[in-house]
Amino acid sequence: MKLYLIRHTSVDVPQGTCYGQSNVPLKSTFEEEAEVVKQKLKGIEFDAVYSSPLSRCRKLARYCGFQDDVQWIDRLKEMYFGEWEMMNWDHIDDENIESWYENWIHQPATGGESFKMLYDRVASLLDEIKKEDYKNVAIFTHGGVINCAKVYTGDSTLENAFDTVPAYGEIVCLNI
Repeated sequence: MKLYLIRHTSVDVPQGTCYGQSNVPLKSTFEEEAEVVKQKLKGIEFDAVYSSPLSRCRKLARYCGFQDDVQWIDRLKEMYFGEWEMMNWDHIDDENIESWYENWIHQPATGGESFKMLYDRVASLLDEIKKEDYKNVAIFTHGGVINCAKVYTGDSTLENAFDTVPAYGEIVCLNI
């Protein structure tokens, strides 16, 4: 089975903002970016389409022509940063931030998740999808989720999952 993991387009938030599961606006270039994604997906027949329900993924999925056939899945949301959501990383005044920087894989953000918690929810969904008799699956989602899928397929490890982050609008193809 081939997974087409599609990262949402560019967000319109100040550089350095921790936005995780917050619904944030998209840049004014949305239609241009989305059209590039749509063209890259053109001609591929998908057996199933999944998406994060967050507005930035929902809007891209709909732009690409997927309306009623999308399964909106909470497990495809970006990592939840709890109390840090919508704060600038450089201005987070929290006693837990240093321990999170030292052990982000297992240390949750205050009131939020750790990377391992994100990985576990993404892996549980991929385990379910893997049982289906699908050839091609589209997944509209986030950079953190895509990196979890790369760990799941053995293309990365938890420790080096963020050595690269997919670009906005990038499509990452993985086999499971």
